[in-house]
Amino acid sequence: MTAVTVTADKARFLRLALAADAVVTGGNGLAYLAFAGPVADLLGPDAGLLRGIGAFLLIYGIAVGLLATRRDLGQAGPRTVIALNAAWTLGSLAAVVTGALGLTTVGAIWAIAQAVTVAAFAELQIMGLRKARVS
Repeated sequence: MTAVTVTADKARFLRLALAADAVVTGGNGLAYLAFAGPVADLLGPDAGLLRGIGAFLLIYGIAVGLLATRRDLGQAGPRTVIALNAAWTLGSLAAVVTGALGLTTVGAIWAIAQAVTVAAFAELQIMGLRKARVS
């Protein structure tokens, strides 16, 4: 019982970082789904694309949230989340630089803000993964 408690305590920071990511990501997905039209007008991409992104973000947020509740987080799940967060960060920045999504100025600022936020979650998750390693 003590070993499980120690491991759980060591993984607490990682769980919190994953849970925070899940809440923010899922909330963003819900907003894109519920308000695709007005958000599209504000940010630039087509409402249909935003609905697709919203659905992805909602499902991803749920998956990350479920991962955060697992008794044994392991290494593979958190590492996958970190890799996907890094990919999202780079993709967001690429969308701004290339103009591929037709972002408005507000949309470009939003995409950069999202990239910074997602990169911060990835960094917190990396820190949490390091803390969770049992010596």
